[in-house]
Amino acid sequence: MSTPTLLQAHVVDTAQRTWTNKHHTYTQPLAGLFELWNPVEGGELERYNATTRTVQALLGQAIRDRVRFRAFGGGWSFTTAPATDGRLVNTKPLNLFFRLVPELLHAAYTGDAEGLRFAQCGCSILELNARLKAEGRSLRTVGASNGQTIVGAMATQTHGAAIDVGSIPDYVVGLHIVVAPDRHVWLERASAPVTADSFADRLGAELLRDDALFDAALVSFGSFGFIHGVMLETDPAFLLESHRRRFPYDAALRGAMDTLDFSGLPLPGGAERPYHFQVVLNPYDLDGGAFVTTMWKRDYIDEYTPPHTDADGFGPADDTLAFCGLLTDAVPATIPLLVTRILAARYRDETHTGTIGEIFTNTTTRGRAASAAIAIPVDRATEAVDMVLELNRREGPCAVLPACRYIRKSTAMLGWARFEPTCVLEIDGPLSARTQRLYGRIWEELAAAGIPHAFHWGKLLPEEPAAIRRAFGDTLDRWLAARAALLDTEARRAFSNTFLENLGLAEGLPPIV
Repeated sequence: MSTPTLLQAHVVDTAQRTWTNKHHTYTQPLAGLFELWNPVEGGELERYNATTRTVQALLGQAIRDRVRFRAFGGGWSFTTAPATDGRLVNTKPLNLFFRLVPELLHAAYTGDAEGLRFAQCGCSILELNARLKAEGRSLRTVGASNGQTIVGAMATQTHGAAIDVGSIPDYVVGLHIVVAPDRHVWLERASAPVTADSFADRLGAELLRDDALFDAALVSFGSFGFIHGVMLETDPAFLLESHRRRFPYDAALRGAMDTLDFSGLPLPGGAERPYHFQVVLNPYDLDGGAFVTTMWKRDYIDEYTPPHTDADGFGPADDTLAFCGLLTDAVPATIPLLVTRILAARYRDETHTGTIGEIFTNTTTRGRAASAAIAIPVDRATEAVDMVLELNRREGPCAVLPACRYIRKSTAMLGWARFEPTCVLEIDGPLSARTQRLYGRIWEELAAAGIPHAFHWGKLLPEEPAAIRRAFGDTLDRWLAARAALLDTEARRAFSNTFLENLGLAEGLPPIV
């Protein structure tokens, strides 16, 4: 009797020896770039498990060859968080998607069992939006750009602007991680189990329930192993009623920015608290007011007119990053006029209704853009904005557009949204030495002013341990301890990179020689 042949995932060596991220902020030399595809035949779980075995084999080969091993998804990070000088694996073809059957649910789970979905690492936000809408469900929040993969967006804490919801990691409740050539784990919180023990058995994984490990692994930018799949909590389908209006940049608006008390603003939704609140400022036309985008969550109905992208491919909720790459600061004297003209063309007063995937549609980059996002306490919001505007006036002009978004504190250990609630101060502009010099001055001024802050892991940030230690303090030690508890030394070395080393997050590891 012959032995059944195990399915195998398909590995493609692209023969590339460099990799450039989506926003062209860097090009990384590497030992190899590989595409990974699920097997074509077999049941979905059988195919998924075959890919797990292939990932383990690839990791084992990398460890034997003494080269690093990392995965990337959409490539949207401005930083080198996903990069490696070793072997880089493109996970975008890995897009299997499952609904959890009732018998695999843990008896103590208190959430909406109908909303649990298991997504393979390469599922894009765009794909998930479409699949969930077909099932009458929705992601709870997304970023302005939906070309990211779900694991890539989780691992750097893509945040969106849902003021009472949180970020993408905050609705992830289970992680399947390949941590060694002979070990992969299904990880949940001990305080909030989701799946029955038999779920890990179906994956062939070791079951771990540990709050600290889970909270540490959520935002770990590829350093806790190869995250192959995630369990998501989703909501029933809903619509967003979106309004963009120009408001005077006065005491009433500044008060709302510092308190999230909207009673002094004549918002389109009246006294109802918005789901989403964003303020964009033109440093060269403050007297003309601020561009304010507000959204309200509405019950889903079949009869509505979805929004459409315009002739240039811009969608209704595109942030300034969608077009700031079109700006140039080559001729400083022209910056104020250029910024004002582009904002006037792109940020018109408008109203739209659509699902979260129809409102947030951007999968395109235009030009070479730079972006930074800084978490600060809400009550310091306008203080930080004033500081940025003054720096730009004194040292500019720069073609940058400051904006404020608002979210809840993240549950992740290294979630950079560290305040309840958090104001996300975003500063977008063209990728240039002028922009980057301004960023450096902003980092310095924030520290000098004593404004508590932390930086988005996937956007430009000061890559120096002191800045990260100042933001996270002893939490860094707990995160490092969790990583050491989950991964042995060889695996920690394989899943490390220069980004981790620059931030002081690869402590205790001798270099590969």
